Amino acid sequence: MGIFEPFRAIGYITSSVPFSVQRLGTETFVTVSVGKAWQIYNCAKLNLVLVGPQLPKKIRAFASYRDYTFAAYGNKIAVFKRAHQVATWSAHNAKINLLFLFGDHVLSVDAEGCLFIWAFKGIDQRPEPVGHIVLEEGFTPTCINHPDTYLNKIILGSQEGSLQLWNVSTKKKLYDFNHWKSPISCCVSSPALDVVAVGCADGKIHVHNIRYDEEIVTFTHSTRGAVTALSFSTDGQPLLASGGSSGVISIWNLEKRRLQSVIREAHDSSIISLHFFANEPVLMSSSADNSIKMWIFDTSDGDPRLLRFRSGHSAPPLCIRFYANGRHILSAGQDRAFRLFSVIQDQQSRELSQRHVSRRAKKLKMTEGEIKLKPVIAFDCAEIRERDWCNVVTCHMDTAQAYVWRLQNFVLGEHILHPSGENQTAVKACTISACGNFAVLGTAGGWIERFNLQSGMSRGSYIDPSEKGSCAHDGEVVGVACDSTNALLISAGYHGDLKVWDFKGLQLKSRWEVGCPLLKIVYHRLNGLLATVADDLVIRLYDVVALRMVRKFEGHTDRITDMCFSEDGKWLLSSSMDCSLRIWDIILARQIDAVQVDVAITALSLSPNMDVLATTHVDQNGVYLWVNQAMFSNASTIDAYASGKEVVPVNLPSVSSIEGSQDNGVSEICVNHSQSSGISKTTFSDQKIPDLVTLSLLPKTQWQSLINLDIIKERNKPIEPPKKPEKAPFFLPSMPTLSGEIMFGPSEVANEDNSAQNAEVGNVREKSSLFVQLLQSAAESKNSFTEYIKGLSPSSLDMELRMLQIIDDDDEQEPSTRPELVSIELLLDYFINEVSQRYNFEFVQAVIRLFLKIHGEAIRRESRLQEKARKLLEAQSSVWQGVDKLFQSARCMLAFLSNSQF
Repeated sequence: MGIFEPFRAIGYITSSVPFSVQRLGTETFVTVSVGKAWQIYNCAKLNLVLVGPQLPKKIRAFASYRDYTFAAYGNKIAVFKRAHQVATWSAHNAKINLLFLFGDHVLSVDAEGCLFIWAFKGIDQRPEPVGHIVLEEGFTPTCINHPDTYLNKIILGSQEGSLQLWNVSTKKKLYDFNHWKSPISCCVSSPALDVVAVGCADGKIHVHNIRYDEEIVTFTHSTRGAVTALSFSTDGQPLLASGGSSGVISIWNLEKRRLQSVIREAHDSSIISLHFFANEPVLMSSSADNSIKMWIFDTSDGDPRLLRFRSGHSAPPLCIRFYANGRHILSAGQDRAFRLFSVIQDQQSRELSQRHVSRRAKKLKMTEGEIKLKPVIAFDCAEIRERDWCNVVTCHMDTAQAYVWRLQNFVLGEHILHPSGENQTAVKACTISACGNFAVLGTAGGWIERFNLQSGMSRGSYIDPSEKGSCAHDGEVVGVACDSTNALLISAGYHGDLKVWDFKGLQLKSRWEVGCPLLKIVYHRLNGLLATVADDLVIRLYDVVALRMVRKFEGHTDRITDMCFSEDGKWLLSSSMDCSLRIWDIILARQIDAVQVDVAITALSLSPNMDVLATTHVDQNGVYLWVNQAMFSNASTIDAYASGKEVVPVNLPSVSSIEGSQDNGVSEICVNHSQSSGISKTTFSDQKIPDLVTLSLLPKTQWQSLINLDIIKERNKPIEPPKKPEKAPFFLPSMPTLSGEIMFGPSEVANEDNSAQNAEVGNVREKSSLFVQLLQSAAESKNSFTEYIKGLSPSSLDMELRMLQIIDDDDEQEPSTRPELVSIELLLDYFINEVSQRYNFEFVQAVIRLFLKIHGEAIRRESRLQEKARKLLEAQSSVWQGVDKLFQSARCMLAFLSNSQF
C-alpha cells in the first residue's frame, strides 16, 4: 500500500446536491451530500452527528425518512439505515436526477423520463420497484413536488417550461400547465391549498393556483440568473424565499405582493436549497460554495440576520501547515479565506476574521470579495509567542505588504508590514524566527527586510553590495529561512543563487550558485539541511554550515509543487504535478516510497508527531488526511509496507473513512497487508520489549487484595456473636446458623448419604485438583496456568496455595515423594520463568509475596527448595535493577527539567 494510508477528508460541508430536512422528535436534522458520501447535521447547533460511507460514484439526489437515507448515484439508489447500507435499488438505465419521498414510497426520476416507485418498508422482501411511469417524449423533468391534500398526485416540472400533474396510483397524467416559456428549475408547494410556486430559468417566480389554473402573482429577480430554490414560511408570516444562481436570497411578502428584503452576498455561489423550518422564523440555505447558513427573522424591520453557519473553502486551498502540535491545520485558499481546521473535532474549524468585512463592504457599497485580502500565496507561523502577540505572517498575491494574524483570537493583527525598498514590489516569501520575535520578508524585486512582530517596525534590511540596485538578490526572492538560534538567515533567488546572512549583523557571510532557476526552498532547523527545488525537476539538499550539497534526488517528471521535512529530519516528502507523492530517506539517500493519486497534490504538511499527513489537490476544496502506518501497525520495519522505487496508485481519502478509498487494483495489496499485519500481531504478542516489563492488565484491586488479604479478613470479621434462631415447630428439626436464619436439619439417613458423598468428593479433589493439574503441566504450557490463576478470586487463590502446606511435620515419608513439596518446587520453577520473561509483572509479584508468606518456613527447612529460592532471587534482582535504572533516568531528567528556567 505505502507508508501513508488514506484516512479521511476534512473541510467538506455540502455540495451542489439539494439537502434533505427531517424532524425526529423535537430535533431537526439535515442530510447533505459531500461528493461520494453524505453527512447529517443537527440543526440546533449545526454539529456533525453522522457520516455515511463512501459510494462508488458521486451522489446526484437525496431523500430521507427517519433512520433511512436514500442516495442516488449513477443509475442506482443506495438505501441506508443510519450509516449502514441495507439495499441497492437498480432499475434505471439512465442517470437518476430526482428523488422524492412520497408517503411510504420513494419516487425516482432519471434523465430519460422514467419514473420508478419504490416501497422502502420491507426492503428485504421487495427489492424491485412497485410501479413504473414513462413520461412522454419532449418532456425532460427538472423538479418534482407533491401538492398538499392531493392524494396520490405529484407535479413534475420540465426543461421545456411545462408543468404536469400525475396520479401515481393510476399512472395517468391528469393535467398539463403550459403557461411558461422558460425552463422550470424548481417547484414548491405553499401552506395555502392548491397554490404552488414555480421558479424559472429567466429569473421569474410564478405563484400559481393549480386547481383553477390561474396565475396569482409573478415576481422577478433583480439580479441575472435562474431561480434555483424556493421555500414558503410556515410560521404565520406570508413570506416566500427565493434563491438565485448569483448567490442572492430574496424575501417576498405575499400579502403586499412586493419584495420585502434582500440578503446580498448570502453565498459566494449559486443557491442550491432553501428551507423554512416548520413553525419557526428560521430559514436554512445551502450553496455550491461549500457552506450551510441559517437565517432568523427577528429584527424590527423584518430583515433576516445570520444565526449560525458552517462553511469550508469555496475554492481550492493553496497553502497548509499543521499547528498546535498537529491538532489543527492552517489553510489558505483561492477564495481569499484563511481558515483553521481541527483534525480532532470538526466543530472547532473556523475562518479567521478579517475585521468586519461585511460591515465595511456595506458602508463602502462594495462586495465582500473586494474588501477581503487577496489569496495567500505563502505564510509562516510560530507557536512560541501565541499568547503575547501576532504569531502568523502571510504573503498575498500581487500585494506589496504582508499581514500578521493573532491566532489566539483568530483575527487579523493590527500591524501591516511594509517593506521599505525603492521599488515597491509584491511580497513573495516570508518566515518567522525560532524565537517568535521577528518576521523576514522577501519581495519580487530582490529586497529582504526584517520586522519586529510585536511593534510591526522594521529592524533592518539585508543588502548584498555586489548586486546592482542595493538589494539582496538580482531578481525575485523565492524563499527565506532562519536557523534555530537566530544566527543565520538563508535566502534563495530565482536565478539560482543561495545566500547565507548574519541574522543580527545583516551582513552576507557566504553564497553559492545552484546552476539553474530555483522555485522553492524548505529548511529544517534541527539538522541544518536546506532542500531546494529547481526547474530541472531535481531536489537538492545542502548543508548550510558546510556550504556544500549533500543529497540529490531525481524522479519527478513534472513541476514539483511542495516539499516538507519530517520532524526528526530523516524523511523528505515531495509532491509534483505528475500526481505523485514521493518519500525520500535522507540518511540512506534513496526513495523509500511513492504513491500516485488521481488529482495532483498542490500542498502538503506532515504533523510534528509524524502520524498524519495533510494534502491539498487541484480543484478540490477539502484537506485530505493520510495516516502513517509506521505509527499504527505492528510491522517492525518500514520495508514491510513501503513500495521503494515502485509507484503505487491510490485513491484519495473519503469523507467518511478509508473504506472505498482504494481502487480494485490496490484492494489485493490491502488484503495481503491486512493479513500480514494480522500475522505480525499474533507474533508480536509473544515478543517482549527489551529492558521493560509487561503488566497483566488486571484490575488494580485484584492483585492488591492478594497483598492485603489478612487485613481484609480481619476487617470483615463479624462484630456481633450469632443470634439464637427463632423457635420452629416442634416437629421440624432445626439447626443454628451464623446468619441467624432458620435452617432445618436433614434426617439421619440423609446425613449419612451426604457424609459419604462428601468423602468421595474430597478424595476425588485431592487426587485431581485443577490447580495441581495445571501446575504440573505448566512446564509445557505456562499460559494456561497463568490464565487460570488470573481468573481466580484473591480468596480462592489463597485457599489453593494454603492447601499445599505441609501439615504433618513428623511424617517419615521421603521429602522427594511428598506431593506438597513437589508442588511447591513446581511453583518456584514457574515463578522463576515468569519473572525472567517479565510477563504479568505486578500480578506475579503479588502472588510471590503471598506464596512466601505461606510456604516460607517450608522453603527454609528444605535445601532443595532453598536452591530454587536463590535462583528466584537472582532473577528478581536482575529484572528489577534494569527497570529501576530506567526509572532513575526518568526521575533525573524530570528533576533537571523542573529546576530549569526557560
